Amino acid sequence: MTRCIWVLVLLLLTAGAASSQVLNNPAQNSPIDYAQPKQYRIGGISVTGAKFLEPIALISVIGLKEGDEITVPGEDISRAIQKLWQQGILGDVEVLARTEGDLIFLTFDLKERPRLSDYRFSGINKTQADALREKVPLQRGRIVTDAVLNSTRNVIRNYYLEKSFLNAKINITQRPDSTLPNSVMLNINVDKGNKVKIAEIEFVGNEAFKDKKLRKQLKKTKEKRWYKFFTSSKYNQTEYETDKQNLIDFYNTEGYRDATIVSDSVYRISEDRLGIRIVIDEGKRYYFRNITWEGNYLYKDEYLARVLGIEKGDVYNQEELDKRINYNPTGGVDVSALYQNDGYLFSRIEPVEVRVEGDSIDLEMRVTEGPQATINKITITGNDKTSDHVILREIRTLPGQKYSRDDLIRTRNELAALGYFDPETIGLNPIPNEAEGTVDINYSVVERPNDQISLSGGWGGILGPVGTVGLTLNNFSTRKMFDLSEWRPVPTGDGQRLALNIQANGRLYQSYSLSFTEPWLGGRKANSLTVSLFKTVRRFSLSTDADAASLNVDGASVSLGRRLNWPDNFFYMNHSLSYNRYNLNEYQIAPGYSDGVSNSISFTNTLGRSSIDNPTFPRRGSSFTLSLNMTPPYSLLSDRKDKFEYIEFNKWMFDASYFINLAGNLVLNTRAHFGFLGTYSNESSVGPFERFKLGGTGLGGGNFFVGTEYIGLRGYEEGDVVSSTESYLGQAGGIAYNKFVLEARQLISPNPAATIYGLAFVEAGNNFGSYDQYNPFKLYRSAGVGARIFMSAFGLLGFDYAWRLDTLPGGLDDKRGMFHFVIGQQIR
Repeated sequence: MTRCIWVLVLLLLTAGAASSQVLNNPAQNSPIDYAQPKQYRIGGISVTGAKFLEPIALISVIGLKEGDEITVPGEDISRAIQKLWQQGILGDVEVLARTEGDLIFLTFDLKERPRLSDYRFSGINKTQADALREKVPLQRGRIVTDAVLNSTRNVIRNYYLEKSFLNAKINITQRPDSTLPNSVMLNINVDKGNKVKIAEIEFVGNEAFKDKKLRKQLKKTKEKRWYKFFTSSKYNQTEYETDKQNLIDFYNTEGYRDATIVSDSVYRISEDRLGIRIVIDEGKRYYFRNITWEGNYLYKDEYLARVLGIEKGDVYNQEELDKRINYNPTGGVDVSALYQNDGYLFSRIEPVEVRVEGDSIDLEMRVTEGPQATINKITITGNDKTSDHVILREIRTLPGQKYSRDDLIRTRNELAALGYFDPETIGLNPIPNEAEGTVDINYSVVERPNDQISLSGGWGGILGPVGTVGLTLNNFSTRKMFDLSEWRPVPTGDGQRLALNIQANGRLYQSYSLSFTEPWLGGRKANSLTVSLFKTVRRFSLSTDADAASLNVDGASVSLGRRLNWPDNFFYMNHSLSYNRYNLNEYQIAPGYSDGVSNSISFTNTLGRSSIDNPTFPRRGSSFTLSLNMTPPYSLLSDRKDKFEYIEFNKWMFDASYFINLAGNLVLNTRAHFGFLGTYSNESSVGPFERFKLGGTGLGGGNFFVGTEYIGLRGYEEGDVVSSTESYLGQAGGIAYNKFVLEARQLISPNPAATIYGLAFVEAGNNFGSYDQYNPFKLYRSAGVGARIFMSAFGLLGFDYAWRLDTLPGGLDDKRGMFHFVIGQQIR
């Protein structure tokens, strides 16, 4: 057998070169005739040069196997080399061929690409380098390919483009690692250059709106101006594309539905300044003309048109039309709500433009009412701690009932009001089954810690520093108290409330309170039961002498609350019976009365209504309460020799609050508060108990006296606002007050762990010592700014700076502005 050795060498320098072959016969014994290709049968395939790669795997990639017939020269070996090259793991491929008759034996001699042993950044600080390490596709041991290097450059370049460094340069160099075979280290040098700002934005073709108006529609793309201290003018391509769409959306809402951006260009002004030129074709402005209805049987055309609220001649606004038809996020009425609140979940309203004439558009509202949907199944997910029955009893969409979108939204508000879940993430997920006319509803919740620990301190006026320690368990469970496995660290999940509060300043002042609330007494109806106990001791010296001047107050109350269904199901009523016992020892609160015991037995009725959508940060809704706290009319029943033995009064209180969502997370809150204290007989005067004190945060400021109603008025000292000199030896207070608040709130962080919002306010109020002086228009005013932070573990923290606009009678005029701090409650 004639035996000859052919050597086939292919050196591949680029991907395009992989398709070419070079045949070489160093011995020149049997030269290959390129004009006469010859067919061979593969007698064997081997791989050499592979140190980290499996030869068997590489042979499978080649696509050739022993016994295959190939033509040399031909495309078979070229395709095999191309397949190896496409893997991106080889830096060089050389093919050696040996022939025996019609057999050919192929050897693929490979040179592997190096692997990455380490990489480092230069030219940037550690913070930026750490941020890039989380983004670049580099891992130790990975093969270093051109694709990997290009991807790394692109990631780094995009990172700096987002930060407005448009001139960033990235240079990657490889250095062999002497400690590891076939490994390299990468040095990534970054020259980010100067940050590029937008110097000017020019509009061309706009006639309906001025450039200034159009620039406002670009939310993230702003010009650099010396006076815009808090406005970023960096250029970001992604944000610029979004802003161009914002610009078109603005035109559409103004009736220019054909408005387009004909062209736009971003050009260099200097090395660190850009200019933007946007050419606009506004088109014509369109108006609604005739709106007709088809397919509606439940409601008449006139009624649907009134609910839609769009009149002939109104500017054509597709976005507003969609809101009026489908869902109005501001809480306004929409047409689909009429149907969905009556069970017609599968109803559809499709607006069709039937005629466009000049600048007028005629619409035909095609209504498909469909069948009513019945609620089939209710499921709850996400409640790991709260028991299912606590959630289910708040749900207003019950199996077997007709579907109602209002009930769905009302349920979300009820669940948010519990305080156990993050109100921003409560999910309402209807799962309709149109074939069967049913709908399943899944409520998803995210639980958040809602037990609160209060640790606070403050200055209590004449008492000095006063400390407060409180523990509130808002989701307590007495049912699980005797099951030690449920103590984590306390038994929870049944929605009961247990609160303990201690406030003290050594022996001078001590106050203790304990309360327990069962929100669903009996478990069948929303009848709440609350039991409270408290004790307060006020001394005037640190002496342990039993005869030292002091005031000792003990009290208890029991209240029963229930929800009402009339006038609507947002109403509730509460009845409370309270007993307070005041024990005075050389503690003069009225002329001739410094020793003795006073008893207060009172009954309180409260009627309220609340429809706010979120207890932490309400965006819409309202709340009001009207309460009457009254004692028996002792003076009408008998002649009283000791008018302080049994306290007599009737006390009327009214509080109202209204929330309007102005835009996004900007909310306007208006509040009004009134209080009146009286007796049952014209011959009786109002005593020192239960009076009003106005000013400051409404926390008392050290003038601690149980039964006194403390009302905040920011910008003034605690309890200082009173238009009367009437005083019961330090217990000055009014018998009538009114207060009005206008407050704008902006949500900063909706994070349930720390919900934060800022506010600006103006408020005014006054406190009157007699009804002869009462004048609801004589008010002391203030204005200011502040912030609120709601943390689940500590409750509400508030900071306000208020500026007093008026001077109190006999007051000093030198201290106009002051800070206020509150914890655990809103300023009323």
